[in-house]
Amino acid sequence: MKAIINGTIIDNGKVWTGYHLLFNEKIATLSQKDPPKECEIIDAEGLYVSAGFVDVHIHGSGGADVMDATPEALETISQSLLKTGTTSFVATTMTMRQEDILRALDTVIMYGGKVTGAKIKGIHLEGPFINPLKCGAQDPKYIQQAGFEWIEPYLPHIRVITIAPEMLGAEEFIRKISQSYPHIILSIGHSEANYEQTMQSFEWGISHATHLFNAMPPWHHRKPGLIGAVFESDVTADIIADLIHTHPTALRIVEKIKKDRMILITDAMRAGCMKSGHYDLGGQKVTVADGRTTLDNGVLAGSVLKFNDAVKNFYTHTDATLAEAIAAVTTLPAKRLGLPIGELRAGYDADIVIFDEAIAIEKVYINGCLKYQR
Repeated sequence: MKAIINGTIIDNGKVWTGYHLLFNEKIATLSQKDPPKECEIIDAEGLYVSAGFVDVHIHGSGGADVMDATPEALETISQSLLKTGTTSFVATTMTMRQEDILRALDTVIMYGGKVTGAKIKGIHLEGPFINPLKCGAQDPKYIQQAGFEWIEPYLPHIRVITIAPEMLGAEEFIRKISQSYPHIILSIGHSEANYEQTMQSFEWGISHATHLFNAMPPWHHRKPGLIGAVFESDVTADIIADLIHTHPTALRIVEKIKKDRMILITDAMRAGCMKSGHYDLGGQKVTVADGRTTLDNGVLAGSVLKFNDAVKNFYTHTDATLAEAIAAVTTLPAKRLGLPIGELRAGYDADIVIFDEAIAIEKVYINGCLKYQR
């Protein structure tokens, strides 16, 4: 048994002072009593302690991408993310050739459970069932009509599907997935859907929105559109808080409107945690400079956002408390995924981060084992 002492514990939107955390592979308890004598004592020295961060939308990091479809790439991403406080992530694919997507899915299924850093908690299929008018950095030539048959064998491993519900065949697909595979989060994204189409898609089974504001029509006071529908409904949404994809004012508005329905993501590509330069995303050239990632045509292409920086930006530029900002990368995404992570609750995985006031990560534990120390 291990005990973290002298830390300010943040869990499930609350702050706990004067407590220590007991754990082994699983969380045991929060307690104000003296730790058992046989415990390994870990002194947090006044730093913050929370559950590990959970990223439901990330393509790559450390020079590797999920679409590389190799065990080495998955391990590189897994190790690279530790320094950002990420302990679990959903491996996200791109709109590419169907055989490339399937190869990536096969690799995640076969090797995802063997990575030694941040844990892979399933697959996020971002496309190819999207609208070419809002493809963003997705290659439009590989977009296709929503099809059930070719991904059916993979559905038990898929956690999120981003789809444009206005496209041909989408309604049948959404209804079938939502009824038969309730563990899958169906997310509207890369879409031209108007307000009425979006609200209708929520009735079909859409319950989330992918990188709010990006790859969708802008909000307009006479045409509230997709964004207006998300604001008015109780669906969850995720957002890239890098201050490039979203202005601080947009973050403040979203925090006020969606509050505990807003999840932070990185949407990071292989250049995450790397230097500026030239990379690729989905087979397309990407230039990274000053934290901005763009295709040759200037379109934003993923991000190089570090997850701890997302928390810092959200906390700094909105009215969210630190506990609420932490919940947006722990409790909220974990609950949406339906997994026993993201909280310091008895019986949950002992995935823990220790960080300072600047959200710089000092230590990371996964399943109770120290995996990173600054």
